[in-house]
Amino acid sequence: MEIRPAWTGAGATVLSTAPQVLKVAGLESADYAGKLQRAAERDAKRVADEIAAMHAEAERIAREEADRLAREEAARRPALAFPAAGTLTSGFGARWGTNHNGIDIANSIGTPIVSVTDGVVIESGPATGFGLWVRIAQDDGTIGVFGHIDQSLVTVGQHVRAGEIIATMGNRGQSTGPHLHYEVWLPNGVKTDPIPWFHARGVPVPGSHLG
Repeated sequence: MEIRPAWTGAGATVLSTAPQVLKVAGLESADYAGKLQRAAERDAKRVADEIAAMHAEAERIAREEADRLAREEAARRPALAFPAAGTLTSGFGARWGTNHNGIDIANSIGTPIVSVTDGVVIESGPATGFGLWVRIAQDDGTIGVFGHIDQSLVTVGQHVRAGEIIATMGNRGQSTGPHLHYEVWLPNGVKTDPIPWFHARGVPVPGSHLG
């Protein structure tokens, strides 16, 4: 006859519930791990958002600084500049039976010539009578003409600013000596006297009665 132990009392209860306790503990452990994972993901997203915000703020500050520097540079630059240093040797008007459509500024070959205004180079190269020339168009359609130059330092399509060196003075074409011949063509195509044009814009012309 086989004798089986009879488990009664508290011990029997503990043994019968042990698998359930382990199962509950496993569920709690998995839930805790899930909470940790979600918390880690939230922290990672928060850190990523903070880094993105820092980058955006740095970019904003950089843009503002660049804009400030650009404004300061623009304020320092002249709105207009006289095209070259030298002696005014000829003005606008009738001369030798023809019309002289600009002013002549004499100096040595190689003297820097600067753009009078901001604008775009529309011609740079050979020109009948001028030897070599540069023509620069302003935003309003006014064109500045620089003739008898020795060397052009700009190309067609190039944007230039007032005071920027664009060429050197020469003696090419129909010229009696080294000089710059400068003309102003209004938007309607009329060639106007550069001296009062400069004077009206606050730019003195050395050697002229308005300068």
